[in-house]
Amino acid sequence: MRKPSRVLTIAGSAAGGSAGIQADLKTFQELDVYGMSVVTAIVARHPETNKNVHPQTLEAIEAQFTTAVKQVGLDAIKTGMLFSKEVIDNVAGLIDGASIKTLVIDPVMVGKLDSKLLEDNAIDSLKTRLLPNATVITPNMPEASYLLDGRKINDVADLKQAATDLHELGPRYVLVKGGRLKGPAVDVLYDGETLTTFEAPRIDTINTSGAGCTYSAAITAYLANGYSVVEAVRSAKSFVTTAIEYGFSYTEMVGPTYHAASRIHGEAHEIKVN
Repeated sequence: MRKPSRVLTIAGSAAGGSAGIQADLKTFQELDVYGMSVVTAIVARHPETNKNVHPQTLEAIEAQFTTAVKQVGLDAIKTGMLFSKEVIDNVAGLIDGASIKTLVIDPVMVGKLDSKLLEDNAIDSLKTRLLPNATVITPNMPEASYLLDGRKINDVADLKQAATDLHELGPRYVLVKGGRLKGPAVDVLYDGETLTTFEAPRIDTINTSGAGCTYSAAITAYLANGYSVVEAVRSAKSFVTTAIEYGFSYTEMVGPTYHAASRIHGEAHEIKVN
């Protein structure tokens, strides 16, 4: 019997089920990897205090990580929302001791509605402790801008320059996502030598909650299943584009991407790779 590859997500828990740990585990299940999780914080807004981020203790994070390693073992790790310098430093130490080949860093700093998901003093730790060890980092445009000290990113040429400059922080590959540009949805991948663009049709919908989490989780799953980085990005972009196309909402609020869309509808978007 073939056993699926083992993938751990270290991220925040999104109570609404559309992003974070929940999006990652749904994606892992759809792409046939064995998903595990370390919850770093619970993201849910309290109706009276208005507090939106409820961090977990370092002890709880360490307990979850060591339990996953002992019970199952790891083939790949994806990180999402880490929130604080203390958590980043702690998680970096845990990853350093895990001896894994595949590490995908989604440098979660800014949410879908521009909500702040990383404390200011944590950015330096992210740059120095985590990014240099990454197989791939997957910043969106605001996150790439933050990592580049506030540089404006306005077009595909800016995406390419951002990917080139972010590579100097040490990751093997940089994927800068151009989802906030107008026109086709273009992302840029850089490996230190070659710039590769991935283009998909832009889906006209507001129901894209968790799209970034889903994209990076899908990249992680495909890498764990033996895909090259370029093929993992292409396949993941097709997966998330279909999930966005069939996104929906139960209320007036922004709704989730539909993780089961490719399986249910039997569709895969063609991605132009240049």
